[in-house]
Amino acid sequence: MQVIESIEALEGLYGEPVKASLTKVARQITPLYRQWIGASRFCVLSTVGPEGTDGTPRGDDGPVVMELDPHRLALPDWRGNNRIDSLRNIVRDGRVSLMFMVPGAANVVRVNGRAVVAVDEALLARFEKGGKQPRSVVVVTVEEVYFQCAKAIMRSGLWRGEDESDKVPSAGRMIREADTDFDAESYDDGYAEYAKPRMW
Repeated sequence: MQVIESIEALEGLYGEPVKASLTKVARQITPLYRQWIGASRFCVLSTVGPEGTDGTPRGDDGPVVMELDPHRLALPDWRGNNRIDSLRNIVRDGRVSLMFMVPGAANVVRVNGRAVVAVDEALLARFEKGGKQPRSVVVVTVEEVYFQCAKAIMRSGLWRGEDESDKVPSAGRMIREADTDFDAESYDDGYAEYAKPRMW
């Protein structure tokens, strides 16, 4: 397999970046990026640590993050599986990226920056829902914010509204692949009810 082994070779292969791809980058949350991020109920949080990288989906029933000021975004860590891979990474290496998506929108908005895991009581209280608070909040200091061109979502037809879930194995079946004694059917059939009181 022939591979690229230098930045010079890589840049020679692709040439100069499109001018707009550089001018669209902001160093803080601008009014239009604020509007876009505020409409997003879903993002992907990417982190890096000594064991490698991690990408995790984050979602909410309203804006997935809260803007603290034009330079900082707050992402609550709602209930999950307690693996805390992303949080471990952030504690050891604060570099993060967020990719915000809005159903039907062909663009995505990306934020690159540095994060901390905050447990300040006043901050946790700002996210309270039904008497529940997140255990922690990821606070991201924005270094770059920009939109990604629409081609990837256009190519994939991501928002066509088609249900393609019959093409993939269920979560229960994937667990059973690793643990042959696991009751995949009961897990899959009961997960929606199990999750309802554990969303926040």
